[in-house]
Amino acid sequence: MAPKSNVSAVIWDFGGVFTTSPFEAFNRLEAELGAPKDHIRRVNAANIHDNAWALFERNEIDAARFDQLFLAESTALGFPIRGADVLPRLSGELRPRMVAALRACKAHFKVGCITNNVVSTHSPGQDEGQRAAGAMGQVMPLFDAIIESSKAGVRKPDPRIYQMMCELLAVKPQACVYLDDLGINCKPAAGLGMTAIKVVDVDQTLAELSAATGLMFDAEEPA
Repeated sequence: MAPKSNVSAVIWDFGGVFTTSPFEAFNRLEAELGAPKDHIRRVNAANIHDNAWALFERNEIDAARFDQLFLAESTALGFPIRGADVLPRLSGELRPRMVAALRACKAHFKVGCITNNVVSTHSPGQDEGQRAAGAMGQVMPLFDAIIESSKAGVRKPDPRIYQMMCELLAVKPQACVYLDDLGINCKPAAGLGMTAIKVVDVDQTLAELSAATGLMFDAEEPA
């Protein structure tokens, strides 16, 4: 298959796309604590623009304040969980097939990364295990442009962050494919005219990315 001429750029989220989803780790923490399943997800989804996560990802509070606010928010929703217990669960394991797909896309299109992250050693790729695995070292240098919420002061799903990436890459939204593991972050991208792909699993994602770009991707993990 030949790359599609109407695609100029492929834009990627990081955590939950190139690494396994943190929600899996959150569910394990909930089980350990005896909290209802997906309680952390519900806390994250409440007051999405001004909750502890939003403030932390825009670098408006530090880790200590996040710990306090997240505890208050989780308690208000029925089960107390400290933010300090959640942060170490952020980092996932690298998905080699997704990295290979990024390399394939880079050979034909501009590639960018928009990531909601926090100024913390527990950010995806920043903990000791991830550094040892080389996740950030393998992936981040491949991008033509990177926008981190903690540095930009704006976070997904704010449409401005997608427009900022289009400006950095000098492309129109209609010529972009966007990948994210959260539907709430895919919606504004689609609203701007991007082809949005919600990452559920690797096979599904690469099939949809192939259809959107015209490229073929490895069916198995690289050796």
